[in-house]
Amino acid sequence: MSASVNHLEERTRDGSELLGHILPSAITLALMLRHKKMAAWLRAEFEGYEEAKLAPPYRRDLPGHIVARSPQYGWIPAPVNDQQKKEFGHLDVLEDAKSLEKICITSKKGDGNRVLLSGEDMATLQRQINLSAELGINMSREVYNRLLRTIRATVYLWAQELMARGLSGDHNHYSQSERELVTDLDDPERFWRQAMDTLDSLPVADVKSAGFFERVFGRAS
Repeated sequence: MSASVNHLEERTRDGSELLGHILPSAITLALMLRHKKMAAWLRAEFEGYEEAKLAPPYRRDLPGHIVARSPQYGWIPAPVNDQQKKEFGHLDVLEDAKSLEKICITSKKGDGNRVLLSGEDMATLQRQINLSAELGINMSREVYNRLLRTIRATVYLWAQELMARGLSGDHNHYSQSERELVTDLDDPERFWRQAMDTLDSLPVADVKSAGFFERVFGRAS
């Protein structure tokens, strides 16, 4: 199977390319380079995380708005104070990148996704605010988009560094000497931390909503 670092880098900047389709190509490249840590991270992003403690910080404690289900009005802001917002108004997002991408594609700017509070947290907060209604967290589309851009940016920065070391062009395999040139780049944490710190200045693509993405929407499902 052929792999091109240049093409991978280009795809992270292309809004018509779905991250769910980019990640398998990145995994192939990582395996060809014997980058076991990078391949494991890419697989985790592609498949999702089973436990919050395994997820990187860009997936942890993401902010949301606490809402309650009203029989008359549907979901409305919950009557919580600042301390309760701080304690309960955040979420670990562990789903696979493709599922998160679907949320962004099917949401418009200003929309989001509602996630029910866990049973224990819901019961605790219901007691505190003396409310029996279901409680959830509304996560904005932008929170998901930023998470996905962070993953894209990690791949982008990794690919940029590979090209800087001379691994450009199409390859069916990499020689031992080529792999040795980039052994130290098998470090996903280095790149995702850099992505978190510099995300706003990087040229990686946002996730487009369905209105702009109709051509590929079917491929996202």
